[in-house]
Amino acid sequence: MKPTALTFPRGFVWGAGTSAYQIEGAAKEDGRGPSIWDGFAPAHGDTGEVACDHYHRYREDVALMKELGLAAYRFSVAWPRVQPDGRGAINTGGLDFYDRLTDELLAAGIAPYVTLYHWDLPRALEDDGGWTSRDTAWRFADYARAVHARLGDRVDTWLTVNEPFVQASLGYGIGLHAPGRLSPAETVFAVGHHMLLAHGLGVRALRAEGARRIGIPLNLSPVLTPDQVADPSATLPEPDAHAVEQVDAVLNRQFLDAVLRGKYPAGLPEAHVRPGDLEIISEPIDVLGVNYYAPTIVRAEPGAPPNPAYPGVEGVRFSDSHVTATAMGWPIVPNGLSLLLRQLARRYPGVELVVAENGAAFSDVVRSGAVADADRTAFLDEHLRAVRHAIADGVPCKGYFVWSLMDNFEWAEGYRRTFGIVHVDFDTQLRTVKDSGRWYREVIRHNGLPVSRPKRPTLETVAARAGVSRATVSRVVNGENSVSPEIREAVLHAVNQLGYVPNAAARNLVTQRTETVALVLATSPERDDAGIGTLVMTAGQAIQAAGKRITLLLADTEHNRSTLVSHVESGHVDGVLLAPHDGADPLISRLYGTAVPMVLLGKPAFSSLVPCVDIDNAGGGALATRHLMETGRTRIAMVCGPMEQARVRDRLAGYREAMREAGLQPFLTVGEHSQRSGAEAVRRLLDDDPGVQAVFASSDVMALGVLRAVREAGRDDVAVVGFGDVQAAAYAGLSTISERAGDQALTLARLLLSRLEGRPVSSALLSAQLIVRESSRA
Repeated sequence: MKPTALTFPRGFVWGAGTSAYQIEGAAKEDGRGPSIWDGFAPAHGDTGEVACDHYHRYREDVALMKELGLAAYRFSVAWPRVQPDGRGAINTGGLDFYDRLTDELLAAGIAPYVTLYHWDLPRALEDDGGWTSRDTAWRFADYARAVHARLGDRVDTWLTVNEPFVQASLGYGIGLHAPGRLSPAETVFAVGHHMLLAHGLGVRALRAEGARRIGIPLNLSPVLTPDQVADPSATLPEPDAHAVEQVDAVLNRQFLDAVLRGKYPAGLPEAHVRPGDLEIISEPIDVLGVNYYAPTIVRAEPGAPPNPAYPGVEGVRFSDSHVTATAMGWPIVPNGLSLLLRQLARRYPGVELVVAENGAAFSDVVRSGAVADADRTAFLDEHLRAVRHAIADGVPCKGYFVWSLMDNFEWAEGYRRTFGIVHVDFDTQLRTVKDSGRWYREVIRHNGLPVSRPKRPTLETVAARAGVSRATVSRVVNGENSVSPEIREAVLHAVNQLGYVPNAAARNLVTQRTETVALVLATSPERDDAGIGTLVMTAGQAIQAAGKRITLLLADTEHNRSTLVSHVESGHVDGVLLAPHDGADPLISRLYGTAVPMVLLGKPAFSSLVPCVDIDNAGGGALATRHLMETGRTRIAMVCGPMEQARVRDRLAGYREAMREAGLQPFLTVGEHSQRSGAEAVRRLLDDDPGVQAVFASSDVMALGVLRAVREAGRDDVAVVGFGDVQAAAYAGLSTISERAGDQALTLARLLLSRLEGRPVSSALLSAQLIVRESSRA
């Protein structure tokens, strides 16, 4: 590494973090009792029963930490390993493990940072009410004393309760995490309060035992509008300012104000708060752990459906940021971290800060014993620069812990998402330090960042790795069909492994800029005129706001398509927005061949490097199906449109997955994309099975026919949900999954603008949103 341009202060702590259930394994060894995740995870897919087998391999893992140069390691203690029933007798066999781990760390020159609770509540306590019960907070204090009694002579820094918002909202509110409860807003706020009460009681208990340094790690996220993502100083209209205030109060200040000011933000429910609680919660702390991954993007929208993860928030649309995202779909906004750190220093002066979690999930590939995760390296580099800029502005940030040390069990995502700077092969438990880990080791060694940002691989690098020519790589990059599937796969593997982003050389784009973008309209049976109007207006405005002209081109006949391709090939436009399209349409391949930057609305039929924007069709299908289950219905059928359409297949996959998870039998019928076909299909279903209680249709057009038919049959008890949110759905009272046409159009435009500026972009999959109307109410 060359001389650094951004050196961090002397004594800055460089570390990495993990949590017990995510890495330890040994779920039934040495007296460990079951946690809420031991019951929840098996019913939802992967489990942490073995995970990284850290319980048996901790010496190997500590050696890796030493090799990386870590000064500190943040790990969590598993409460059910120490107290199998959450109360009473201490399991010395469980504490022995943390005794050994602490000694191993200290022998390697690594400071242990102990998190006492990271979401793995003993199941016995959950059976008695879990975090809905105030008594759990007192049990936590007893547990904290027991752990400190064993480790307190060697551990300086103690962190109490990790991210109470996440467990309250995802675990007790919407059931995405353990314990999997669905609860009203009042209960969610009570759970958060009881977890904060546990924090305060834990602080008192640790102080009484002589703990030297105590803090709490909170998931914190600056709340911004889409305009503020690009310009945080942008002035907000009053409705947007109110939206930001609402979400900030629930997500951030509910916890920050209680801990650091001894009060809750105005407007939050406090029926569960008893006299003296806030004095306990606001016991002085020594350090605030800042867990940052992404900003929260919102805008005001009266009548917008409530987001159940944010109880009490009304009239707010949770938006996408229209920037490059991680594999989790989280927007990559490094300046959000510096903004957050400055906000904390300004609002809560005198509190020492540590970035306790920061990292990203990307798709990693092991090739020749190495993992070239350029995207993760770039992510860490940009966020560390953001931390250093905040420090330069006077923010008292004293350390940084990358999340995570190693790939692990990623909660609801199982093993599908990997955050580690060390790769873990879960079949063999082989550890491999990724390129990002090697890069982080150099940052630690120099206590700073290099002058230049990490170099990205070139066209030549990809060609050498794949064993093909530069021209072949260029053909794959441009989506040409002349490349065999085997060669295409080899090149795409090399691209993914190296984190390669195509540039002008790869595209072989030699035409000069025209400052003009083509918005190409093809036909699609699943988009109504209103959707097309939204697309043209929203995308057009975004392109024009960037100082570019937009030309609207039709591709509805073969003559028009040939004219279009000739127009693009001749260099009359700088970029193309193709929307909408049939994924198998030859027009896509013909436009790929022009080497002009392009972004697609909807996924193409074959893999390519051209980015696209789409709604999460599978997620939408699952969302609709689960909504129908929540109304108490179990005989849920699906009416599908033409199966050759990828979006229909994805929606069907989501429906089937939701039914499978619930242990229900899926049954479906296939028809054409029309109201008439939808009506005929549901009549057949009701004739075959009069017990049908609900129908999910793959499009609103079919759903409208279904709704008409069930009403004509006098079966108002049959709930109906569609997909698309066409204008007629609102008039008919049809519940539906919104395709978010406006958000898709804006994302489409912004991705293309990013490509034209030479910035790396990836495809965007927007989360589906449920709109509940009369057709599916309980």
